[in-house]
Amino acid sequence: MLSQTNNPESLQLSAPIPLTLHPAAVYLSGLRNNSYRSIRYCLDTVAKILSQGQCDCITIDWSKIRYHHTMALRSALIDKYHPTTINSMLTAFKRVLGETQKLGLMEFEVYQKTVDFKKVVGTAEPKGRALSKKEIGQIIATCDGNSPTDIRDRAIIGILRGGGLRRGELINLELRDLELDTGKLIIRQGKGHKTRHVYIPSSALEFVKQWLQLRGYEDGYLFCRIHRGGHLKMGKMHSDSIWRMLQKRAKMANLKSCCPHDLRRTFCGDLLSAGVDIVTVQKLAGHASPITTASYDRRDDEIRRNAVENLGF
Repeated sequence: MLSQTNNPESLQLSAPIPLTLHPAAVYLSGLRNNSYRSIRYCLDTVAKILSQGQCDCITIDWSKIRYHHTMALRSALIDKYHPTTINSMLTAFKRVLGETQKLGLMEFEVYQKTVDFKKVVGTAEPKGRALSKKEIGQIIATCDGNSPTDIRDRAIIGILRGGGLRRGELINLELRDLELDTGKLIIRQGKGHKTRHVYIPSSALEFVKQWLQLRGYEDGYLFCRIHRGGHLKMGKMHSDSIWRMLQKRAKMANLKSCCPHDLRRTFCGDLLSAGVDIVTVQKLAGHASPITTASYDRRDDEIRRNAVENLGF
């Protein structure tokens, strides 16, 4: 079992243990880079709640967690977070306890009792907002220059808006994943490691072609960092760079703050509003369930708004 402090009420480890024997470290080591940061945040938050602020996910003794800890954790999360976030945290919590049991640090019967909790039910509204055609045009207009950064950012925005990609999927795109003749993109590392095909409109494809004239056609990641002076640094961009870029462009356009997910939400909502069937939109977006896709549908709001307009005075 993991070593604990002398305080029987404490969940804090008395001394570090090898990471190869640490449940949280073992679980985190199997994650992709894109997932590591968010899951680490979830586990640190869980550990902080369980230990009343004493521990993070590496300094807590996971072998001492019991059912009453689980119920207290669930209640604390419900008071503070959205159901979607809560379930993500509880899933990560359950996975670490699974590693604890596999490492022989927790009896199987204890593990079963500890993870016997229900999923938190709630309405999962998509984060962010849908952007209007005018707003998207204003953002793209901030990239009208001929600098390498303008050319790259214009192509990135075109793909995010025209293809509905997640930012983690965008930074993993390679030149081999793009068909210049058709505008088809092969998403090889989508959520759940599922491969899918999407198509970007001709306007977005033109932006990408302009970027490739600058980048070149050598193998590697489709988008790269740009150093001061306009020098391209070939290699993978960080997903946070995409978020910061959109924040900057929205500010330049004098618009409310927006993020990559806003373009994805706009992509799904616009397709549904145009009458594209929900299964097709689900496949393009890479959603595991059409229920998720349906949450982006803005048509009900439009119908209700138009209905009350008929009640004018």
